[in-house]
Amino acid sequence: MARVLIATDAWHPQVNGVVRSLDTTARHLRALGHVVEVVEPSAFASVAVPFYPEIRLALPRPGRVYDRVCRFRPDHVHIATEGTIGLLVRHFCRRRGWRFTTSYHTRFPEYLNELVGVPVGPTYRFLKRFHNAAAAMMVATPSLEKELVGRGFRPPIRRWSRGVDLGVFHPRPKPAGGHARPVMLYVGRVSHEKNIEDFLKLDIHGTKLIVGDGPARAELERKYPAAVFLGYRKGEALGEVYAAADVFVFPSRTDTFGIVVIEALASGLPVAAYPATGPIDTITDEKFGALDNDLGAAVRRALATGDPAACAAEGAGYTWDRCTRQFFESLVRVRGERPA
Repeated sequence: MARVLIATDAWHPQVNGVVRSLDTTARHLRALGHVVEVVEPSAFASVAVPFYPEIRLALPRPGRVYDRVCRFRPDHVHIATEGTIGLLVRHFCRRRGWRFTTSYHTRFPEYLNELVGVPVGPTYRFLKRFHNAAAAMMVATPSLEKELVGRGFRPPIRRWSRGVDLGVFHPRPKPAGGHARPVMLYVGRVSHEKNIEDFLKLDIHGTKLIVGDGPARAELERKYPAAVFLGYRKGEALGEVYAAADVFVFPSRTDTFGIVVIEALASGLPVAAYPATGPIDTITDEKFGALDNDLGAAVRRALATGDPAACAAEGAGYTWDRCTRQFFESLVRVRGERPA
């Protein structure tokens, strides 16, 4: 049994892949008998991010964070995000001489550039300084590892993939009637950095379904009235939407993995995407879908070559149990013996 502290600025009620990964991993670690403490924003005052009001920035007093870490007495510290909580826990560990791990989840340089015009260079310099102090950095895919090494990230890099709840995401019979086919599905945040408009403007007969919400939803609903915006879905309701579609469209060029991609595969759904980090590591066979710099061409090829049974078999290999064991094996002890 080990005592694992996870520091994160991303947590409920946010709905995204980072929160899902951390929450699920923490639950699975506890099921394996480990003691897990999550230092997350709900315990502290916060303010809304001006250009992203659905996300709140925690404003913790340093002493409260340090006290949480000290009282827990961790064997392992993992810093999942580069925000205020992550920075404070990083500072505490460095001051104590403790080793810690980090993980790279989000392309903040590209997101900030897209949303508010911040040049990517200074943001990458900050991220390199943040992660280069770690004893190890976890990333989800080989392509992301290669890119970050090329940008000067220097900690030992360890793999931490992602998983699927196979009790929810699995093939189901296609419903009769309903939306015109093919049904093309997007699941995720409805925001401009997700590049959803590349999907919505495709001239392909059928139905475009959008599951999720976000700051761009009202604008895109007005601009693309033929698309069907369903809002958030979760659990069985989300699994049913996946399984009822014919192809999953992933238009992002900036995600580091895309849990929704493997959820689609597990649901028996071929994936159409750009050849970007994430999809290039998972869509490795034409039976799983298609990658193309022409997104419309990728959709047509995925519909033509996708094999639902092969997709489901591939998706079933992404289990949370396997991911959690990867995560735990990638941790480092804060020092040679348990902290005093």
